[in-house]
Amino acid sequence: MLATATAFWLGILTSISPCPLASNIAALSFCLRGGPSLRRAAGYGTAYAAGRAAAYAGLAMLIMTAGFSIPILSDFLQRYLNKALGPVLVLTGAVILDLLPFSMGTWKPSEAWTSRLVRNGAWGSAGMGFLLALAFCPVSAALFFGALIPLTLKTGTWGFLPFVYGLATAVPVLLSATAIAGGTASITDRFASFQAFAKHTRTATGAILVLLGVYLTLRHIFHVL
Repeated sequence: MLATATAFWLGILTSISPCPLASNIAALSFCLRGGPSLRRAAGYGTAYAAGRAAAYAGLAMLIMTAGFSIPILSDFLQRYLNKALGPVLVLTGAVILDLLPFSMGTWKPSEAWTSRLVRNGAWGSAGMGFLLALAFCPVSAALFFGALIPLTLKTGTWGFLPFVYGLATAVPVLLSATAIAGGTASITDRFASFQAFAKHTRTATGAILVLLGVYLTLRHIFHVL
């Protein structure tokens, strides 16, 4: 239960970080295409969430399958996962807190792909979610590879936790699409509130990851706790 809640929280934090938030604004417009119909917005938003969840679950299962099917990697994970987890969490927290510079290229679907997806209703929304989930930026990469994947390896849940994480990354889009379609919020107001919320939660989560990483490092590497 704790692992599931942690995966969900990591997904929420990912969704309201600056780079994924920009993608989510684009996805929101995508889900609201054709007019502010509440039923259509809910359907497209749900399909978008399912696409993101499928992408993260598939990628995690691919990583875990490769890790456990290659003898050297499998032996390393079984022997040193507990020892590696602490430093990985410290580095992940440092990236989230902007204490450690980390940059990477970002990828976005081309206009041709976007135009093709628009014509495919809910399936197009799911495809958009799948593609945008794979457009990692520094924060989302740190949370997924640095926090979620080690948690998944530790619990042995394979695709379940990444699926929960993926659903959580789409929550702002789903909630905003249905709220805007229902006439209760504007895009500007909704995402401004998400950004204000993100500023505090990102700092808190980064600090927690650093502290947890230090604790695990002291316990499993230096054996002082």
